[in-house]
Amino acid sequence: MADRKNGLLAITGGRVIDPSQGIDRLADVLIKNGKIEQVTDKPGSLAVAGEAGYRLVDARGKVVAPGFIDLHTHLREPGLEYKETIATGTAAAARGGYTTVCAMPNTEPPQDTASVVEFVVRRARETAVVRVLPIGAITVGRHGKQLTEMAELAGAGAIGFSDDGDPVADANLMRQALSYASPLGLPIINHCQDPALTNGAQMHEGAVSAHLGLTGWPSQAEATMVARDIALCELTGGRLHIAHISTRQAVDLVRDARERGLNVTAEVTPHHLTLTDAWVYGKRGSTPDGGALTLGAYDTNTKVNPPLRSQEDVDAVVDALAEGIIDFIATDHAPHAETDKVCTYVEAANGISNIETAFASAISLVHSGKLSIAQLVDRMSTAPGRFLGRAAADQTVRAKAPAIPGLGTLANGAPADVVVFDPDEEWVVEPSRFVSKGKNSPLAGVTMKGRVATTIFGGAVVYDAAADHAGASA
Repeated sequence: MADRKNGLLAITGGRVIDPSQGIDRLADVLIKNGKIEQVTDKPGSLAVAGEAGYRLVDARGKVVAPGFIDLHTHLREPGLEYKETIATGTAAAARGGYTTVCAMPNTEPPQDTASVVEFVVRRARETAVVRVLPIGAITVGRHGKQLTEMAELAGAGAIGFSDDGDPVADANLMRQALSYASPLGLPIINHCQDPALTNGAQMHEGAVSAHLGLTGWPSQAEATMVARDIALCELTGGRLHIAHISTRQAVDLVRDARERGLNVTAEVTPHHLTLTDAWVYGKRGSTPDGGALTLGAYDTNTKVNPPLRSQEDVDAVVDALAEGIIDFIATDHAPHAETDKVCTYVEAANGISNIETAFASAISLVHSGKLSIAQLVDRMSTAPGRFLGRAAADQTVRAKAPAIPGLGTLANGAPADVVVFDPDEEWVVEPSRFVSKGKNSPLAGVTMKGRVATTIFGGAVVYDAAADHAGASA
C-alpha cells in the first residue's frame, strides 16, 4: 500500500455528517497521525488551524463524511490485469470517494486458496492507494462442486465468501457453506440467480426484451434463489448477504426474513437504483418514438448481471434502501476491456465500470427527495462499516487479516478515512477520462450533479479534484 503521510491535517468549514455519532453540523475535522483527533463543536478559522501546524483542506460549501466503503468491487488482479489492476482500481476508487474496497474473487486464479488471498493483500500493500479487503471464494475454482478451506482463507485475510459472477446452485453445498462460515462470523455472499431460468438470457424479461428480440431474464430467477438461501440461512443459523439485489420480489423476501429476525443483509448497486431496462435502447432510458430503433440500440454498456430491471423494480429497491431493508449501496464495479463490449449484445461481457460515478448516481436519490443526505452517507459508509466491524468482532481465526474495526465513522481514534464532496456540482461523464482501465459505462455524456472533491485515506490526501482538474486542463 502507498506510504501514508502522517502528521496534522484539518478539514475546515464543511458540513460534517457522521450517522454513527448523529453528527450533522458545520464543524472542522482534525486529524493526527492517521487517526481522527476530533470533530469540533463548530468551524474555526483557517488561519488558526494553519498557525497550529495543521495542513489545511478547505471544505467550505461542501459535505465532510466518513470515506465511502464498497463491499463489492472487481479489481481483476491476479490474472486479468488487462481489465484492471489493484493500482488502477484503487486509484479509481479514491476518485469516487472510496477509502475501502472489498475485492471479489473472480480472478484468474480465483481467490480460493490462502496463497491467492495473501497475494491480493500483499499487492494491495505495495500498490493500492486505499484499503483493500479480499473476499474468498465459496467453492474451489468457483465451480460450485467443493467448498474451499474457509478457515484458511479467513486466516489469510478474507472478510467473507462468494462465488460472485456465478451462483452456488447446489442447495446442499450452500447449506454446508453457511454452516462452515458461521463459526468464523463471516458472511456467505451469494449471487442469487437460478441458472435454469436464465439459460441464454441477455436482459430483463419484459416489453423491452420482446421489442429488441433478446432472450429475457425473469425476475423470478433472482427471487427463487433468494427464497432458497433464506430458508437455508434459517436452517443453519448462518450469516447470509444478498449481493446486488434488483427485484421487487426479492426485496419482499428479504423484508420478511428481517421481520422474522433472520441473519440476512442485502446490498444494491447504483445502476439498479437509477437505471431501467429501457436504457438498452441506447436513449438514456427513453422509449423510441413510434417503436423505431436508433443506431444506439443494443448498447452493450448496459449489459450487466443481474440485468437492469423494470421501473417497478427500481422503485422497490429505492424504497427498501430508504427503509433500511436493503442495508447499503455497493458498486459491483466491473471493468472490462474495449473488446469485451465492442461486439453484439449476445457476445458482450456483463458489467459496468462505475466506481467513479457511483456517488453521483446515488446522490440523485437525494436530489429527487427519495433519500436524505444523512441516509445516503449511512448507506455508503456507516452501514458497510458496521457490516465489516461485525465481521471483525465475530471472527476468531484471522491472525493475518488487515485491521478493519472502526470504519465508516469519524469517531475520535478511528482511521482517518474521509470524503469531502460537493452535492451540487454538475459535471459530464467522460469515460475516456476514467482512471479505471474499464471505460464501459452507459453514462457517457450524461450530466451528473454531485462530485467528490477530496478523498483522505489514513490521514493522507489520495485524491484532490482541484489538482486533477488542473492537470487535465494543462
